[in-house]
Amino acid sequence: MLRTCPLCEAVCGLQIELDEHDRVVSARGDRDDPFSKGFICPKGASLGKLDEDPDLLRAPMIRTGDTWREVGWDEAFDAVAAGFGAVVAEHGRSALALYAGNPSAHTVAGGLYLPVLLRALGTRSFFSASTADQMPKHVASGFMFGDPLAIPVPDLDRTDYLFMLGANPMESNGSLCTAPDFPGRMKAIRARGGKVVVVDPRRTRTADRADEHIFIRPGTDPFLLFGIVHVLFADELTEIDVRSGTCGATKIPVAGLDELRAVATLFSPEIAEAQTGVPAATITRIAHELAAAKTAAVYARIGTCTAEFGTLAQWLVEVVNVLTGNLDRPGGAMFATPAVGRIRRSRPYRTGRWTSRVRGLPEANGELPVATLADEIETPGEGRIRALVTVAGNPVLSAPSGDRIGRALPELDFMVSVDRYLNETTRHANVVLPPPTTLQSPHYDFALLGFAVRNYARYSPPALPLDAQPSEAEILARLAMAAAGQAGDPALADELVIGTTLQKAVTVAGSPVEGRDTAELRAELRGETGAELRLDMMLRLGPYGEWNGGTLNLQALLDNPHGIDLGPLQPQLDERLCTESRRVELAPPALVDDVARLREYIARARPELVLIGRRQLRSNNSWMHNVASLVGGSNTCTLQINPADVDRLGLGDQAVVKSAAGELTVPLEPTDAIMPGVVSLPHGWGHARSTQSVAAANAGVNANELTDDALIDVLSGNAVFNGVPVTLAPVTA
Repeated sequence: MLRTCPLCEAVCGLQIELDEHDRVVSARGDRDDPFSKGFICPKGASLGKLDEDPDLLRAPMIRTGDTWREVGWDEAFDAVAAGFGAVVAEHGRSALALYAGNPSAHTVAGGLYLPVLLRALGTRSFFSASTADQMPKHVASGFMFGDPLAIPVPDLDRTDYLFMLGANPMESNGSLCTAPDFPGRMKAIRARGGKVVVVDPRRTRTADRADEHIFIRPGTDPFLLFGIVHVLFADELTEIDVRSGTCGATKIPVAGLDELRAVATLFSPEIAEAQTGVPAATITRIAHELAAAKTAAVYARIGTCTAEFGTLAQWLVEVVNVLTGNLDRPGGAMFATPAVGRIRRSRPYRTGRWTSRVRGLPEANGELPVATLADEIETPGEGRIRALVTVAGNPVLSAPSGDRIGRALPELDFMVSVDRYLNETTRHANVVLPPPTTLQSPHYDFALLGFAVRNYARYSPPALPLDAQPSEAEILARLAMAAAGQAGDPALADELVIGTTLQKAVTVAGSPVEGRDTAELRAELRGETGAELRLDMMLRLGPYGEWNGGTLNLQALLDNPHGIDLGPLQPQLDERLCTESRRVELAPPALVDDVARLREYIARARPELVLIGRRQLRSNNSWMHNVASLVGGSNTCTLQINPADVDRLGLGDQAVVKSAAGELTVPLEPTDAIMPGVVSLPHGWGHARSTQSVAAANAGVNANELTDDALIDVLSGNAVFNGVPVTLAPVTA
């Protein structure tokens, strides 16, 4: 049996063997998958253990006081409809809210039905893990390219120089850069004579495999990048044609060069050194190496996103790619062409179309910052959140000031969670609706293939029957109908989406089905479920689709269960660029204005110690801490600290860590892999109150009791998890 692994962003193909009782005997890498080519990590190998976890919920649960009981699906949805109805009747739809966790990006149901659910709720109070992870990437791309989903990825298989900041793909398998076997791809860069440079406050596994590792003070990446931009201009290393307003051999149209040059003069390598700890000579050398490389790509990820100046860092990453002539060319930073095409934006990108009620924080991409979720639940007044839906999320562990969220959730009038477990968040719900297991669910990576380093498509239909269990798609569709106060067949939601999409497609000028009859198009769709019908439609309309001159449809994917290679990344800036100027905006006003805040940072007193997060290979947030084979070894909750800091502070095996938000007692892991003045604690732990047996036995501590929900990246609303000032003290009796 063939599947795509859904446990991280690498989309690796799996070959799974079942016994006569439909239990997983083994899970191996699919050597015939043209993208992953047999690569597998410990998470994928443990897929069967995850599906067979005895602590998984198998039926809906309703809570009365502190008592839980299993119920049937109809009773559960009746309770949901009553809960929504009571809140809407008393407080209106502005009192409803939705939180979507990271796993929802890895499911067919999440990709197709979360938008339906949000529309049915009729609220602007939408929160997700994006503002705890990646929103700076989206905001920077929105302002530069006009589309928040136009995120360039390093063309790993053809680049000669890879410069990575705050990324640890040897542990994470890549993030917003879908690349199965990232380790092998890094090795191949070096084997062909290329160079890999890693900038990180820790000497991570990725840094160990690189040609060069550069320590940097957490949160100061924009200074380093500005220093590089300064050198590129000062030493005339850019490929700019001033007359035509283009850059590079591919003639990238750019705007804002003069404004960018002016602001870059404020950040010499010497100023950058004072803030980052990276020698000015190293900054200058890196700038020259990037400019001289035959091809190069700059890639920055979660360590730079989850910091106070996250959006500035993401902006400057692409500025360097543009100035060195490496944007949208083979071997540089390129855009994927996913089989499910994206709709071109017709309006200018902007943020702040509405703001949060309590703190006035601006929305970005239709989301409010998760850092203000507790405010919106706790603070009285019109629009206060009184009912919350969570889908595959555990914000008590994953959001800043997570313990505060845990204290706020009991104040809700009603809460419903779509989740496999009773965990630190869902234990506060009134109703829990468990989705089927992985092998009972279909899989297509709607989100992740949009950031793949090679164009590729693969669909995995359900491998095991659902029996009486509804699919996750049906659960979300019924949840949407309950939220809307409607009853009926949830399949009607799919037909409504299909009809609306086809009607729009036939009327849009230049559409591959312009002028065709919608009934005729609907009759061509094939699929066993509403989700499959919608996927078939999206594939047919996509860039490789049957309705677009290609051959791709759902049946083609079913006929090729190992996946279909759609070729290397191709230059396509013309198709992705949708700014008003039709140029790459190198100096968007909102970003240039935020530079003043970066300048003010220079005058701040430097904390003695700062906290950063940590990724772990056998973990993905809090997902897999209930699988015994994935807990232990290096996958433990310890505070990494430089031995010099242990000696200086007179610490023993444990320490009390304090921040402005809280304090924890944690075991220490002294290592020279982390720079002095920095400590690192992995996130996703803190299972002391969990009903998950393995997780509770290996509880660890919740790092987000130390992070402060008052600290955000101003431009994107993203939470700040890196560079958090802390103090350490010995544990006393």
